[in-house]
Amino acid sequence: MIHDGRSRQLPFDPGEAVAHLRSRDAKLAALIERAGPFTLRLDRSASPFASLLESILYQQLHGKAAAAIHRRVREHFGGDPAPELLLAAPDDVLRAAGVSANKIRALRDLAARTLDGSVPSRAAIRKMNDEAIIERLTVVRGIGRWTVEMLLIFRLGRADVLPATDYGVRKGFALTFGRLPRRRPIEAADLPAPEAVLRRGQRWAPYRSVASWYLWRACDLAKDAASPAR
Repeated sequence: MIHDGRSRQLPFDPGEAVAHLRSRDAKLAALIERAGPFTLRLDRSASPFASLLESILYQQLHGKAAAAIHRRVREHFGGDPAPELLLAAPDDVLRAAGVSANKIRALRDLAARTLDGSVPSRAAIRKMNDEAIIERLTVVRGIGRWTVEMLLIFRLGRADVLPATDYGVRKGFALTFGRLPRRRPIEAADLPAPEAVLRRGQRWAPYRSVASWYLWRACDLAKDAASPAR
């Protein structure tokens, strides 16, 4: 049963999830102790189409630059564009907002697949299981498994998603369960393979999304520890 206002928006009981993780993995339990309560807040405001449109615009860009492009696109359409309006918009309009040619093609594919039903509606996607959602959405140009995993965790609140290819998850895993170099910058070769994350993650099911959130917090804790005291 869900007891507090923060967690009521989640489709699972976060207290039960944290208790399960503590009981199944002592090292993860130590991280949970240091990181504190699970405070994930969902953003349910956007449809799958609008969420994926934002994800495409943010790919391979600095956050501020991507936010500016996203803002200009929304300003032109008076909010999140409908798929029909996006398809009808001339390329020049999207280019003027800062959208690259490759991303324009990806956005048009997203809009077309939304109209033909390949990208499900908000109501339909809530009835689908995780792998079915991943299978449906990764047919869209420019949308890979990681992007869908972020949607599953942060938009839909799915409890058992482990984005094992995510840099932050792998770094948090190494900080929690292994060793990272202290005298030189961390390199990709220092991080565990996704398969290693998935293997240990089997014991965290059915709350691997919560474990992932704590692995991201491990990175935050390490950054705070490395920052000079004010």
